[in-house]
Amino acid sequence: MELLKKMYEIHSMSGREKKFKRFIRKWIHENVPNAEMSNDNLGNIYVVKGEASTYPVVVAHLDQVQNSHSRDFQALEAGDIIIGYSPKSRAQQGLGADDKNGVWIAMQCLLRFDNIKVALFVSEEVGCIGSSGANMGFFSDARFVLQCDRRGAHDLITCASWTELCSRDFVNAIQPDLFGYKETTGMLTDVLTLKEKGLSVSCINISCGYYEPHTDCEFTNIPDLMNCLSFVEHIIENCVDVYPHEFSYSGSYYDKYEDLYDWENVPSETYNTEGLITNQNTFYELYWDVVKEVLETYPKASFDEVYWYLKESFPSTYFWEDWSRALYNDVLISVTEEQECVVSDI
Repeated sequence: MELLKKMYEIHSMSGREKKFKRFIRKWIHENVPNAEMSNDNLGNIYVVKGEASTYPVVVAHLDQVQNSHSRDFQALEAGDIIIGYSPKSRAQQGLGADDKNGVWIAMQCLLRFDNIKVALFVSEEVGCIGSSGANMGFFSDARFVLQCDRRGAHDLITCASWTELCSRDFVNAIQPDLFGYKETTGMLTDVLTLKEKGLSVSCINISCGYYEPHTDCEFTNIPDLMNCLSFVEHIIENCVDVYPHEFSYSGSYYDKYEDLYDWENVPSETYNTEGLITNQNTFYELYWDVVKEVLETYPKASFDEVYWYLKESFPSTYFWEDWSRALYNDVLISVTEEQECVVSDI
């Protein structure tokens, strides 16, 4: 855990990852001397170890949300938990475990495997800027792409923002149940951006043991992190084929939305003459889970950001701003209460 704690103690706010990148490059140079490193003009780091016709690829992002660390910031290990702490202020501070846990896993894979590729992206937290400009040629010989950038311990993200990320063959091959993982949906992260840019192999996002991301209460559960590493190693060791997958929308929320336009089964009073939703309860029922997922993934998302996300994700829908604001406030209260219950249980 010493490497991980050193990484936590290097503050790497979005757009200010320079010090952390220096640390990563130096560590790879000293510990994986046969790896080849390169950069692009955005500052993304690409690493290739070994010579092979195809490679497993692990990606992570270098930036964190927390905008400051005290000079006396420490990563403290207590039993199975790591927290960030400032002795002077006697206050907990965010680790940046989102996504330094993912970077740490990528480093461990570079140590263990003879043939592997790693990509580390800048500025994921402010809109996946690094992966949006990624060199897609780097992934041309990928078998699959793994990202460990999900809170908790059991989520296997196979669909993000209504976009399918991987094939059923890949999900079956990786045997997630052996490590306690279950499929679920997620939101924006680097593998989704790569998929939208034309990544032609299966990719997933995996829970890697951090909790309360984007807050000063963030912490890492070490057994959960180690289980994620074991899962990643299992995938790399056992999945030696290429797992093709083309970009496609899953349609889960879209299908639910389209159901409202089944005029034969939905009461006509649900709509006005233009076919727009006129009932606030129906509006809540339809979009509650969408807004909740956004706020759970990005706890500091403002109303304007969530409202923009809704409009971008459902371009054919007119969103009543007053209902949207009320929904945002109600979901925010619900999510906050749920998180407080989790913290008190811990």
